[in-house]
Amino acid sequence: MSDQIAVFLPTRTGSQRVKDKNTKPFGGFQNGLLGLKLKQLLQVDGIVIYLSTNDPLSKRIAADIDSSGLKIKVIDRPNELCLDSTLLSDLIDYVPSIIYEAHILWTHVTSPLIHSGLYQKAIDIYLNQLGHGFDSLMTVRKLHEFLWSAEDNDFVSFDRKIIKWPRTQDIKPLFQVNSGIFLAPRKRYLLGDRIGDRPYLLELNSFESMDIDWNEDFELAELIYERANK
Repeated sequence: MSDQIAVFLPTRTGSQRVKDKNTKPFGGFQNGLLGLKLKQLLQVDGIVIYLSTNDPLSKRIAADIDSSGLKIKVIDRPNELCLDSTLLSDLIDYVPSIIYEAHILWTHVTSPLIHSGLYQKAIDIYLNQLGHGFDSLMTVRKLHEFLWSAEDNDFVSFDRKIIKWPRTQDIKPLFQVNSGIFLAPRKRYLLGDRIGDRPYLLELNSFESMDIDWNEDFELAELIYERANK
């Protein structure tokens, strides 16, 4: 088994909230978010990319970018794992059946502001922290905010018995998992998860943490990307 890091990059047909989200033009990339993400990942040293998809256009885009198939390996994903109803746990269980490298980096085309430098940073930190008590890595955004639970009818980010309205900077931070990067040994996937018992939290800023789910997300991310890459 190689010690190389493999990237799991999933796409599929049938986006419900943003039509053709992965492949429609974005920020000057005619091949859209997928074309941009493949370009970003190809600039990262020492990885191999597994594009897991049932989308014919995604397959053609990957073939146009890497006709040799040496750096981008296109894997046909079973249609039953490409449904809106597909359980994430089933997709996690699927990953080690197609990837045999020792470490797996799971990322998405819908995180366009995570660039090659951030991927390289995440990999370097992950490999270093494996020797310092951490067993995986995930990207997060730190929240110092008034977060309310309707179920508990109370704030969950601080204790009002101590202070009713603390300054936001004094609130104990919570961390939003932004799904930009998950990095873990393959053996964790064999146990049914994409993080370990003690993940390292790599903090990203609000821009880097952007995840495209809706049309307004797409438009805003495109504006930010174009402004940052003038």
